[in-house]
Amino acid sequence: MTTDAVLDSGRAAGGQAHRLAGKLGPTAIVFMVVAAAAPLTVVAGTFPIGIAAGNGAAFPASYLVCTAVLLLFAVGFTAMARHIRGAGAFYTYIAHGFGRHVGLGAAFLALLSYTAVQGGVYGYVGAALNELVTSHGGPVVPWYLYALAMMAAVGTLGYRHIELSGKVLGVLLLCEVGIVLVINVAVIGRGGADGLSTAVLHPANFFTGAPGIALIFALAGYIGFEATAVFRDEARDPARTIPRATYIALLLIGGFYALSSWALVSAWGDAGAVTAATDTPATMLTDTANRYLGSVAGDLVQIFLITSLFAALLSFHNVLARYIFSLGNTRALPQRCGRSHARHASPHIASVLQTVSALVLVVVSVAAGLDPVTQVFTWFVGAASVGIVVLMTVTSAAVVVYFRRTRFDTRLWHTVIAPGLGFIGLAVLSVMTAVNLPLLVGGSATLAGVIGVLLAGAFLGGAAVAVLRPHAGHQDENPDIAKEIAR
Repeated sequence: MTTDAVLDSGRAAGGQAHRLAGKLGPTAIVFMVVAAAAPLTVVAGTFPIGIAAGNGAAFPASYLVCTAVLLLFAVGFTAMARHIRGAGAFYTYIAHGFGRHVGLGAAFLALLSYTAVQGGVYGYVGAALNELVTSHGGPVVPWYLYALAMMAAVGTLGYRHIELSGKVLGVLLLCEVGIVLVINVAVIGRGGADGLSTAVLHPANFFTGAPGIALIFALAGYIGFEATAVFRDEARDPARTIPRATYIALLLIGGFYALSSWALVSAWGDAGAVTAATDTPATMLTDTANRYLGSVAGDLVQIFLITSLFAALLSFHNVLARYIFSLGNTRALPQRCGRSHARHASPHIASVLQTVSALVLVVVSVAAGLDPVTQVFTWFVGAASVGIVVLMTVTSAAVVVYFRRTRFDTRLWHTVIAPGLGFIGLAVLSVMTAVNLPLLVGGSATLAGVIGVLLAGAFLGGAAVAVLRPHAGHQDENPDIAKEIAR
């Protein structure tokens, strides 16, 4: 049987295999996913915005809602991961559900979205490094020089074997999560400013203010979620490793964000948290650390914010390189992109190409005179949020369609109910994100419109590649797949 889909991203044209290699277990892959979520960056940057512009002291409940929706999504996502060999994750699954044209459209949308995220983070890390250096008496240096230094380090690690990146991310992640947990313990131990907050326990509080805005900013903290499947070829035992890593990552991310946002609200009191988030959003976490732990903790927050951003850059670089590698192997991009390094077993050409694309974004941002935080970071991440939520929504629908057509898995909960409910939840979040895109990009309806055109153009461009290159993204289904599925 054949299917009009991207089925095997590890086999290039002519039958020559270009596989990545590795022995990543659930822990290493979880580090990749959680590092991409940049926990400390979310705590320091997103929490204040969600509290001030969203639903105030009830903001922690937004993470419970998002985690519940994504857990439903994960049921179908991991069920499909058992049967799909390609490492393209979202776009591969969409192709299996809706065909090659939609699949390649999703692939190019994913490339643009994740490239935008990484470009935005380069702006943020450049500004954050400059702020850290100048606050301790150092010289003022243009943000892009710091960004280029980070880019060189990321490119070097991305070129080499994935397990090296996994070890680096593990260390950095423990540091950034550790400092936030210490702050949480200090706040809870001292009972907060006015006692520990109970706002999250009253459902009515969730709907005060702007709950839609709160959900959008909460969902942004899960960007990078599909990395569990992107590293399929480098997993020790994909059939077991990917589902375990997916659920563990979701529960850790959601639990960490819910706990930490609740502790941050408690640290200032329900009303005080809204005031602090509104008046001093950039320093709210540092001020909290200074108040409950002393100035040393505040300095550590600044330092670990840099490492958090670096970890996010490295994670997104690895994800993007594997997207490019997969597209090279299925001839949607030049076949050279699908070659792996003889010694490192890494997508080295795709990694270099990804570094070049990041360099182009930084150069264009500098030439346009964009502010690294309020424009580069905010605009690029806002654009990516729309694209990635749409990808997750379409993937949920693709899961249902795929299993209804193939009957490879007939479990109703795993193939219809859970992914169907996940689709509904994500569709609502997609609409919210699209409608509020002007807010995410500084209130400009014109800029939001331009971003919408770019995202739509990326999708249509991928579909056009499928039309113009009939062999791009089209492979015969492995005749032994049914046997593999049965196991």
